[in-house]
Amino acid sequence: MASPPTGAHVSAWRPAVPGVAEVFHAHFVDHAYPSHTHDAWTLLIVDDGAVRYDLDRHRHGALPASVTLLPPHVPHDGRSATRHGFRKRVLYLDTSVLGAELAGRAVGRPSLADPRLRHRIHQLHQVLARPGDELEADSRLAFVLERLGRHLRRQTPATVRRADRGLAVRMRELLDARTAEGLTLREAGELLHAHPTHLVRTFTRVHGLPPHAYLTSRRIELARRLLLAGQRPADVATAAGFFDQAHLTRHFTRHLGVGPARYARPAPGPVIVRRSAEAAVRASSHT
Repeated sequence: MASPPTGAHVSAWRPAVPGVAEVFHAHFVDHAYPSHTHDAWTLLIVDDGAVRYDLDRHRHGALPASVTLLPPHVPHDGRSATRHGFRKRVLYLDTSVLGAELAGRAVGRPSLADPRLRHRIHQLHQVLARPGDELEADSRLAFVLERLGRHLRRQTPATVRRADRGLAVRMRELLDARTAEGLTLREAGELLHAHPTHLVRTFTRVHGLPPHAYLTSRRIELARRLLLAGQRPADVATAAGFFDQAHLTRHFTRHLGVGPARYARPAPGPVIVRRSAEAAVRASSHT
């Protein structure tokens, strides 16, 4: 079984709040995310350190003072920008509450300098850590979504590529439909009436990563959902399309910095991030 990177600590759970697919807290020192995608929005705040990442093949950074919003289906990676690593809190938001049609508007400006929005996200994380306060969490989420919508509607849509987007989209839909069972490149070429080499080149140009890397990231997403639903890693490996548990563990650890057996745990208590009493008082005064 692969060992987690030095200093890695991860906590993940699925709250009973419509629209929030997952809550993910992590402290990484030397972990680097490979390029991958999500089918949900990634709403990220950094509590310590800084993160460097490429989104749609453009370099960006996530700092403690800002909010980072990564759109669904757009490839990105991530790594620490400091020697001591970084601590982050992430909400994965369903496209049912933040429309996928806004994704293009978020590609060019994923970093939002909005202290009020960041504070509201911090408050939402605090509430999500307290089972039984779902109504408050739902209310706070509504204000976060409202503010995110304002930012996205102010931005200019990204330029659409001239590549054969239709072919790449059909290939992505095929991989989404065959995530667990998979398919060969030859089979995909026959189904989509395209030469395999052209298919790979077009998919990579449009989506920013090759089909095999996209399929692996989709399988990791499926594995995360199954683990959070309480399934055992050995069963998850088979259900998500991995050869065996070792295969799942290798890719899961590479993507998330921790193995599947350590990933899904019960929701933490009220204290999410260690803070001084003085900082806690300051935060409560802004509630």
